[in-house]
Amino acid sequence: MTDIMSPLESDIRRRIAAAGPMPVGEYMALCLGDPRHGYYVTRDPLGARGDFITAPEVSQMFGELIGLWMAAVWKKMDSPKSIRVIELGPGRGTLMKDALRALQVMPGFREAIELHLVEMSPALKARQQRTLGGLATPMFWHAALTDVPDGPAIVVANEFFDALPINQAVKTERGWHERCIGVDEDAKFAFTVAPDPIPHFESLLSPFLRAVPEGSIFEWRDDFIAMQLGRRLAKDGGAALVIDYGHEMSEAGDTLQAVGGHAYADPLSAPGDVDITAHVDFQALTRAIEAMGAVGFGPLDQREFLRRLGIDTRAATLKARATPEAAAAIDAALLRLTGSGRTGMGVLFKAAAYAPRSLGVPPAFDA
Repeated sequence: MTDIMSPLESDIRRRIAAAGPMPVGEYMALCLGDPRHGYYVTRDPLGARGDFITAPEVSQMFGELIGLWMAAVWKKMDSPKSIRVIELGPGRGTLMKDALRALQVMPGFREAIELHLVEMSPALKARQQRTLGGLATPMFWHAALTDVPDGPAIVVANEFFDALPINQAVKTERGWHERCIGVDEDAKFAFTVAPDPIPHFESLLSPFLRAVPEGSIFEWRDDFIAMQLGRRLAKDGGAALVIDYGHEMSEAGDTLQAVGGHAYADPLSAPGDVDITAHVDFQALTRAIEAMGAVGFGPLDQREFLRRLGIDTRAATLKARATPEAAAAIDAALLRLTGSGRTGMGVLFKAAAYAPRSLGVPPAFDA
């Protein structure tokens, strides 16, 4: 334990001393969203000086193609005169800035947009206001999706769901026990399990998951936001695009991870000072959205999704008028967005779309 303890760590230790080991989901929620000391509340974590880089920061091509996807959705909706474009977790505003610039080729859509940004971080909201300032598009900020006014909408969520808190359970010979965080004999945070099994937990799992060996970990998220999204699409129309890293099918495994200074970190080492995320279970996400009446499509690997939108052609166009150094940077960005391996995002990241049945198949998901 370090000599200097952060206020958030002190608070978590007090809670554990008073109530016993803390569930992983509660710990993650405090680390990321504590109103005074949470990771996302207190800083801009993106970019070279931050802790990680998202796809919009890698290249303008990403946001531009998302903009063209939104335009194609708008046309499938019969080009309504007014459309809410909602971004969940807009980062620095880079994706939407690039998307809106690409939409200059479709002035009818650009003029129809009312932009709504759902952001919990004061630091990131200020950065978004600087990035998007000066644009003619009407824009509004909200703390939650439920605060956005009703009406047809196109929703974009890039690396949003991975930052929502997860719960974890560990399989033992006595059943599935909730995974918690306590304090060990060295006065350090450590994983432990609740003493009693979670009632009826195994009955909620698929036969495949019931058969996993003892010691296996299963993760799940609260479905609240996913169900809000599905309800909105089914009632008001539109479409949603979710891009995140994760797995297509529900499976066992511990995906809780932390990043600080562009390197992996211990999720328990510095609460509030490192980014904590976990893989998105796209099967569970789709099940929650479809339960409210919308329909899911995909997921596709990000590489396949971006290629269907024309990223190779866009890269070639940019390179045609670039210096040799800029052309090399475009090639590197293309490889980062579509490649595999340790630094590639093309396979680990997935894209899924959701829409009411009346819309049909969203663009890029019909090939």
